[in-house]
Amino acid sequence: MSFRAVVSKDFKDVRRAKLLWFVGGIYTLFAVLFFYTGSTGEDPAVLRQLWNMSGLAVLFIPLVALVAAYLSIAGERESGSIKFLLSIPNQRRDVVLGKYVSRASLVTGAILLAFGVAAVLSTAWYPEVDFSTFARVVGLTLLFALAYVSIAVGISALTASRSRAMGGAIGYFFVFNVLWIQGSAFSVVGALRFVFEDTLGLALSQNTESFVQSLSPATAFLQSLQLAFPDGYRDIPPADPSTPFYLEAEFMLVILAAWIVLPLLVGFWQFERADLG
Repeated sequence: MSFRAVVSKDFKDVRRAKLLWFVGGIYTLFAVLFFYTGSTGEDPAVLRQLWNMSGLAVLFIPLVALVAAYLSIAGERESGSIKFLLSIPNQRRDVVLGKYVSRASLVTGAILLAFGVAAVLSTAWYPEVDFSTFARVVGLTLLFALAYVSIAVGISALTASRSRAMGGAIGYFFVFNVLWIQGSAFSVVGALRFVFEDTLGLALSQNTESFVQSLSPATAFLQSLQLAFPDGYRDIPPADPSTPFYLEAEFMLVILAAWIVLPLLVGFWQFERADLG
């Protein structure tokens, strides 16, 4: 009952967050714009709009998840209300998991609203709708969102103030959604090239660079889209038997699943040992 009580209380508290619904509302608005403008062209195709929604998700889903969850624990620690929450009594494990479930439920609801509106508009505006591809894109987007909610809750559990939680969330977004996914000199891959190739004289293979980039949840999500769209669509390469298993689309699901589990474990480990004063 303790876990369920945390979920229920937190869900009631956070569902009134105007910023969360504002960002989620913008994502829904873009869905309407994409599917409307796509339906007025000479060759209306739902796949094209789902592709656009997937690209936009790399930007908006992290924002929705981070806004929803970065203060989930740190905010209550700073205000002191965490002491009341733990005195009910609730175990710290219940707090971390309960916060994750409640915030994940709200983010999931915002995403399903956007895609639900898109599905309704598709049936009205497009001559043909591939609902199997539609469902796969929605499923992968939700997996990406759940990973980012876990990251936000983990950061919140690691920090003791609003400012630190905000700094951690912004820093994570900048590193993993900007620096990590680029291949330029000012990126994580560029730094690895400098260390191994320029300093140590060791060449990095293309597979190694691609795997490092895929460790970002954003890159893993984009590469997992091979499972949703037909082979050869847009920039999606056809299946290649010579591709290492750690670069295959199925392995991207493992990476996203790891981003769901590991941040919660690290956050809980630190929160369990934190002195709440």
